[in-house]
Amino acid sequence: MSASSSRGRQGEEPINLEEEVRWLRERLRKLMEENVSLQRDLEYYKNEVMRLLAPPHIEAIVLEVLNDGRVVVKSTTGPNLVVQVASNIDVNKLRPGMVVGLNSRGSAIVEILPDRFDPLVKAMEVIEKPKVTFKDIGGLREQIREVYEAVVLPLKRPEIFREIGIEPPKGILLYGPPGTGKTLLAKAVARESEAVFIRVVASEFVNKFIGEGARLVREVFRLARRKAPAIVFIDEIDAIGARRLDLGTSGDREVQRTLVQLLAELDGFDPLDNVKVIAATNRIDLLDPALLRPGRFDRLIEIPLPNFEGRKEIFSIHLRRLKLGDDIDLDELARRTEGFSGADIKAAVVEAGYNAIRNNRLYVTMEDLVEGIRKVMLRKRSSKDKEEGTLHF
Repeated sequence: MSASSSRGRQGEEPINLEEEVRWLRERLRKLMEENVSLQRDLEYYKNEVMRLLAPPHIEAIVLEVLNDGRVVVKSTTGPNLVVQVASNIDVNKLRPGMVVGLNSRGSAIVEILPDRFDPLVKAMEVIEKPKVTFKDIGGLREQIREVYEAVVLPLKRPEIFREIGIEPPKGILLYGPPGTGKTLLAKAVARESEAVFIRVVASEFVNKFIGEGARLVREVFRLARRKAPAIVFIDEIDAIGARRLDLGTSGDREVQRTLVQLLAELDGFDPLDNVKVIAATNRIDLLDPALLRPGRFDRLIEIPLPNFEGRKEIFSIHLRRLKLGDDIDLDELARRTEGFSGADIKAAVVEAGYNAIRNNRLYVTMEDLVEGIRKVMLRKRSSKDKEEGTLHF
């Protein structure tokens, strides 16, 4: 056998020429496959480098598609622009309200961005249901019944209203002094209903940029319609719902724009359907009459300071979690707390617990509760004196 035919791979016995050719062909096939894979990786990393080095796009919202194929957009950098559409974008797919990407000079639409919600608005959605139920609210039996009938029942059993032929309320307004349970009622509604709960403090709508407050209002209700059945709870609505004035600063005018948008959402062309609105305020006298008319907030529910029986009920709710002595008298506690809100009673119970701890006891006595009431009463009196400017030392 010749030297060439007897040549084998290093460390192996000599093999014949046919076997060596087969081995070389197999080796070539594997190298070609590896080359294809490496070319694919190279192309991927080239694209990644180009993507990272490419100038950023400017986000904009489509306002109108013109007859000549150009598009009016509102740029997030400020002004409205009339721009061209890149050849890779079908202009017939563009609709007002769509979010698009403009090239770095803002002169053409180069991308249609996916529909999304403002992160601030998305964060308003309460994912975990509150632990408060209607049983945890004392002294508001009539108010609980009204809230249940106006909000929870239409969401759980809409067929009842269809059968009777009436339209349930779109929204309810809870008003009354601070600490009487308005926010607590809204939390209980979120727990009792199976709807998505979106909570917003009205001051979050106030923005220094023109039109941003109205946009946030639109976004909140768009999210609610998408997630329906849903409840939108607007706390401290007087921050944007105050009476409109003819004169004012630019900030006042921006708040009024936000209010107008809220009115449009409550009673506009787009139906709320399975979206219910709950608002709360301590100052109903400040609200714009347009907010209070039927068709917007159909039910105005007063949440007053609790009466004698209500205070007893609130005390029993807060005391049921405590270890108590044998001398607790609910009638006496209710008598001593005339003018207290539910929040004041809770604060008095907490103070009583601290008083028991200071005296090295693991249970609360009537004396602790009386002392707690005294401390809260002093705090209320001091706060009132500060408001009147007559605080004495």
